Amino acid sequence: MEYIGNDTKENIISRFGRHVSSGKVEFLKSVGIDFVFGRREGAFVWDASSTKRLINCHCNGGVFNLGHRNPHVIDTLVKSVGELDIGNHHLISETRALLGKKLADLMPGDICYTVFGVGGGEAIDLAIKLARGYTGKSKIISASGGYHGHTGLALATGDAQYRDPFGPNPPGFVQVPFDDEQTLLETVDDDTAAVIFETIPATYGLPIPKKEYFAVARDLCTRHGALLIIDEVQTGLGRTGKLWGIENLDIVPDIIVIGKGLSGGIYPMSATCFRPQPESFFKHNPFIHISTFGGAEVGCPVALTVLEISSHPEFLENVRRLAQIFNAGFDVLKKKHPEILIGLRQLGLMMGIEMVNENCGPVLSKTLYDNGILSVYANNDTRVSQLLPPLIIDQNLAEEILARIDKALAEAKRFLEL
Repeated sequence: MEYIGNDTKENIISRFGRHVSSGKVEFLKSVGIDFVFGRREGAFVWDASSTKRLINCHCNGGVFNLGHRNPHVIDTLVKSVGELDIGNHHLISETRALLGKKLADLMPGDICYTVFGVGGGEAIDLAIKLARGYTGKSKIISASGGYHGHTGLALATGDAQYRDPFGPNPPGFVQVPFDDEQTLLETVDDDTAAVIFETIPATYGLPIPKKEYFAVARDLCTRHGALLIIDEVQTGLGRTGKLWGIENLDIVPDIIVIGKGLSGGIYPMSATCFRPQPESFFKHNPFIHISTFGGAEVGCPVALTVLEISSHPEFLENVRRLAQIFNAGFDVLKKKHPEILIGLRQLGLMMGIEMVNENCGPVLSKTLYDNGILSVYANNDTRVSQLLPPLIIDQNLAEEILARIDKALAEAKRFLEL
């Protein structure tokens, strides 16, 4: 290999600590995780020393929905590099037009326009800018405990712990409890530009919302002339068993934001997709938002391949079959580990392991790591560990993951003395 295994793990960690992030190195050492990403393939990633293999059930929040180094995605990128480069965001693009058309064909309702970005935070920023520009209003309502990114306006929608170190929040941003209809009814008004929610808030512990809640949000936005923005950065592209998570909730938003998995784990790509009405703002201001690398032409064929794979009926049916396996498996685990395990929060393979107290998530993340699974706890509800395996796994690997979780839960119970 040309880029992996050229130095000792100790030297890699030392160099990373001196030149990239001393804090990450110190934290990971303190919790006994000295893993350095080395070889990666499918659902697996190996330590740089090749002495440890992990099943990736974190997937960077959905970046690796199709596994690491998916051969179809790689083949597309190799061909694309032979003809294309970044392109020019100011001009008309053949590949960007094709990708926009594909998204329009796959989106719910009449969502048919797309502006491309590089990451989810950038795409959320644009969605909020568009809502304010189109409506002429400034109030943005988001959910407490939710997360939409670490950039500008996206950061302003999130919890104080992520934004307070950088100064006061800009005006106009309001948070409400998630899945609380009454508070939403009291908060949305004629000054509201947009309501923005994740379909399932991953950082908040993956609570599964009632369908009625999103129906109320849709109705309120329509009545008050606000836009409904749905963040599908993690739930999109098949994670829930449907192509878009919002399809499970039977409403059509005004804007859908996607990212992470659209990259295929190979080329950064995000998208802000919206209905014809708000597009009128860009008709009069076509150059008001520019992203130099957003929708890079060399990456558009990659995203098209991701969409073709993720939207295939057999692919989505496999996600639903795997979801049933995990559901049944956790029924067994709940009976075996009642001292620690409350149950599984689940919609397709968007899953959260719900436990008895806030110490359980961090401890289980470590015992899962010790048992060969990469998973992280939900930072805004540490009772929950996220479980996001690649969508391309088979029944045998699903059952292996359940067996490893069984051992990790037993070890976590012993550590916590439950």
